[in-house]
Amino acid sequence: MAELKKAFPDIETDLIPSSGGVFDVVVDGKLVFSKKAVGRHAKPGEIVDLLKRTT
Repeated sequence: MAELKKAFPDIETDLIPSSGGVFDVVVDGKLVFSKKAVGRHAKPGEIVDLLKRTT
């Protein structure tokens, strides 16, 4: 979350606990990244890059 706050100082984030290794990033109801879908965790900077492309 620190990486997101640094790139987008005004961003509001929620960490929603779950089980099973779920890691999804959802922006305005749209799934931007899913660990399950791609079969791996996000690489450093990957989520910030995805968000910059969607905003």
